[in-house]
Amino acid sequence: MSEWAVSLRSNWIWSKKSVILSNQTHTYMYGPLFYSKILLFGEYGIIKDSKGLSIPYNFFKGALKIDEHRTMSTHRSNQTLKRFSTYLEKIQEENPNLVTFDIEKFKTDVEAGLYFDSSIPQGYGVGSSGALVAAIYDKYAYHKITILENLTREKLLILKAIFGEMESFFHGKSSGLDPLNSYLSLPILINSKDNIEPAGIPSQPENGKGAVFLLDSGITGKTAPMVQIFMESMKQEGFRNMLKDQFVKHTDACVSDFLQGNVKSLFGNVKELSKVVLDNFKPMIPKEFHTLWKKGIETNAYYLKLCGSGGGGYMLGFTEDIATARQALKGYKLEVVYNF
Repeated sequence: MSEWAVSLRSNWIWSKKSVILSNQTHTYMYGPLFYSKILLFGEYGIIKDSKGLSIPYNFFKGALKIDEHRTMSTHRSNQTLKRFSTYLEKIQEENPNLVTFDIEKFKTDVEAGLYFDSSIPQGYGVGSSGALVAAIYDKYAYHKITILENLTREKLLILKAIFGEMESFFHGKSSGLDPLNSYLSLPILINSKDNIEPAGIPSQPENGKGAVFLLDSGITGKTAPMVQIFMESMKQEGFRNMLKDQFVKHTDACVSDFLQGNVKSLFGNVKELSKVVLDNFKPMIPKEFHTLWKKGIETNAYYLKLCGSGGGGYMLGFTEDIATARQALKGYKLEVVYNF
């Protein structure tokens, strides 16, 4: 396991032990912190068994808290959790062998003012619902699989299945990967639907010029409509062939290059992937960014790809020179998440 992964796990365990009181807001921590995630590669492709690579992103985080005064600022989250408790009750009735929860405790806490205090932006492709799902599983699931045990492939697949059922409440259909990443706080390599494992990723150089960055579209995206567009497109033979022969091919190559530290090859494959997405996933790219997307490919200053389902939120950028990319994208908000 990489030093970075060990550090992330240590943060998770440390936060597990922490209890933070706040007299000003009359709220108190009721669980550990759970971080956002970034799916570096694999959006949409993992539905058709491409490789994927997901990493925790601890710039954003969330935790369960109880607001004893039940103020307006926490009301919306509290009401979502109330509906979620009913949904989880239904899940365990239909499939008690998969997962069971302390529903009564969950409902009692909701009545006491339970909410999810999160800095993770919703509709931005960085796992806001995934972190919430991970927090609820950690707090209320019976016989839960913990990060401290030997995480065999079988256990990871069980967790993924549980989280997929839970997160479907928010998106209609979920792979379960976002909550899994948030729960484990480790990079996850997706080899196929039935083959996932924690991954060690190359350490970052201190003064690396190359970077992976988030580009803020300033628009909130919604996952369900984007997935629906994708599923409709999948009915067309031409789209299915493109996905297999181009999208999955370049995605798999990007994952292998990234993990092996083959930076030159990586940027070649990211460029090809960026072209394929621009040509075939236009509804997932906000219209005002089509020209910007194309400009990156033509100038080689940066390459853009989807971050999550698209439609808004963040886009993911790759550049061999972050200073050049910042100049080319002047006026846009960039956040570096990894250096080469």
